Amino acid sequence: MKLQKILILLLLAAPAWAVVPVEQPVTLKPSMEQRFASNLATKFLTNWHYKDTQLDDRLSSDILDGYLQLLDPNRSYFLAADVESFERFRGGLDDALRHSDLAPAFEIFNVYTDRVVSRVAYARNQLKQPFDFTVDEQYEFDRSESDWARDSAELDEIWRKRVKNDVLRLKLTDKEEQAITETLDERYQNLQRRIVELNSDDIFQFFMNAFAQAIEPHTAYLSPRSSENFEISMSLSLEGIGALLGRESEYTSIQSVVPGGPAEKDGRLKAGDRLLAVGQGRDGKLVDVIGWRVDDVVDLIRGPKDTVVRLEVLHEDVGIDGPSTVIDIVRNEVKLEEQAAKSELIEVPREGEEPLKIGVIDLPVFYLDFNGRAMNRPDYRSTTRDVRRLIGELKSEGISGLVIDLRNNGGGSLLEATTLTGLFIDQGPVVQVRNSSGRVSTEEDTDPGMAWEGPLAVLVNRYSASASEIFAAAIQDYGRGVVIGETTFGKGTVQSLLDLDDYAPTDSPSIGQLKITMAQFFRVNGGSTQNKGVVPDITFPSAGEPQEHGERSLTNALPWTSIDAAEYKPADDLGRMLAVADFRYQNRKATDQEFEWLLSDIGEYNKERDQMSVSLLETVRRDEMKDHEARRKARKQQRGDDESLVPEDELAMDSEPEEDTSEAESETETSRPDLLLRESARIVADMVELGSDGQLLAQEFSLLIKAPESGTIN
Repeated sequence: MKLQKILILLLLAAPAWAVVPVEQPVTLKPSMEQRFASNLATKFLTNWHYKDTQLDDRLSSDILDGYLQLLDPNRSYFLAADVESFERFRGGLDDALRHSDLAPAFEIFNVYTDRVVSRVAYARNQLKQPFDFTVDEQYEFDRSESDWARDSAELDEIWRKRVKNDVLRLKLTDKEEQAITETLDERYQNLQRRIVELNSDDIFQFFMNAFAQAIEPHTAYLSPRSSENFEISMSLSLEGIGALLGRESEYTSIQSVVPGGPAEKDGRLKAGDRLLAVGQGRDGKLVDVIGWRVDDVVDLIRGPKDTVVRLEVLHEDVGIDGPSTVIDIVRNEVKLEEQAAKSELIEVPREGEEPLKIGVIDLPVFYLDFNGRAMNRPDYRSTTRDVRRLIGELKSEGISGLVIDLRNNGGGSLLEATTLTGLFIDQGPVVQVRNSSGRVSTEEDTDPGMAWEGPLAVLVNRYSASASEIFAAAIQDYGRGVVIGETTFGKGTVQSLLDLDDYAPTDSPSIGQLKITMAQFFRVNGGSTQNKGVVPDITFPSAGEPQEHGERSLTNALPWTSIDAAEYKPADDLGRMLAVADFRYQNRKATDQEFEWLLSDIGEYNKERDQMSVSLLETVRRDEMKDHEARRKARKQQRGDDESLVPEDELAMDSEPEEDTSEAESETETSRPDLLLRESARIVADMVELGSDGQLLAQEFSLLIKAPESGTIN
């Protein structure tokens, strides 16, 4: 997801004054191959895209804004005068693209490189100056919505505070002054080095992506290098850690963790975490990667199987100067069987009766062995086959209800989303697909009967996308089960890869690929999964607001729309049961200590998320660190994770650097029961009870509608 983030270059600082000379940028110009590629891409994007696209002044304006955002998202390099001078291109980039004229894109970028070199020279010079951390001032680290700096003096002040904050962050980790200076000077030198090493292919990719994403966020141009990385990321034999990287401000961030990969098995690296440094082996030097291009960070992390890569990480739930963690992960292959569905049993206690057994099937991805299926191998692996087998095993254990866990499932095979739905409905349509010409086709379950007819819940979160949303929406529309969790990602579009080399002369260099949106999914009720996602029937607490995540947060995302409903017959009306089950859940949430802690964590996260600046007073920052650590220790004791329960060798880590302490903490946290999964099982157990006792359901529903504001139902 969010492939546009993978293509963003955010370069923070870069040097000029140091003893070690740094290569200076050269003026870059487009090549004939790039002019040819832009001509092809323009024709495809304006004629083949699912969205009706006009290459006009309005799109030209969006391209310019997107290009400046790609180059300088935090408004830390360009001056207001620079941006004003670029206004002459605002209404003309459409005409330039028609004539394969890339000069405006290269002119803007050459100004950008000059500004980066100037800023880095200033930043490195600031390292020679003493800083006074008793002065009460703020550093605005998020300038994405701020005005462009009016002149060099204003930009100098922004960068003075930026460098001061960099120094303070390292000072708070108790680094020596000389080590701080060396670390930051090396960081700034690397940043300048990375920009002067860019070539015309890189500039072309930035500009063509500004063009593509001015149309729609899942459309992208992939340079030959990016095409290779994309193909590797889609391969199950990838040797690495199994994580999708993106860009968040100056940081490379973890967009998602690949199910079954080394990072997912390790459990410490999560979506939203930010990378500070990467090291090779257990003792190799940690290389600062703040401000690096994402594909360069990918190159550092990727490596041979059974080798170790070390990542210095800022976890999502800590502020920008929060304690970092160093995670060592052994690289390995991401294999199909490691992404396969898995099952477990949860016993839900009942007063005076035997516990109810609720089955759980964890489905990380919708997978299918296409080759095995095409060759008609009797033992080929697929999501549907594996889930059918697991349901049979759970039935033999005597389950009364079932939870399908699709959290963090980013999708996969459309065929498997359709056939898996067929395990829970008798027969009928599952999803409708409309192509760019407006033709609607329907994917249907034609296999009669169900593998599971009992109470069912589908557990989702904001990272459940695409095929996951198709399955959850179908279960919801048919009334076959309850959808629980967060509003899903909202990706309801289909992309195809076009290899531009297929349209180029055979002897020409590779010119890359286009990933272009060609179709859109629709539910059987006619609504789209696009943008809105699947809204759960019972909503769990979550950090932030739904509109800040997923498709809804992406610029130029296609809007929600609808078509005619397909002909389908709902299995049941769960309205009354859902109302009572939700009310019971709300009562538990109000009295459950774990939910209280969760809501407290969410409150702290939301508070930090809304901050756009930090204090540059050392005393304030140290007090904030102490408060954070005190809250962490208090929470551990409340949850029973008392240090007396930690093995003696882990206790010794408390005197070590922050990364080791955090590592010991993460092991404790990953061993805790999954609160949301446990509560999902409780909700299904309520459905079992209410479904088997119609009188009880009628009684509780009657009380509910008579007293909707009451605290409990006895």
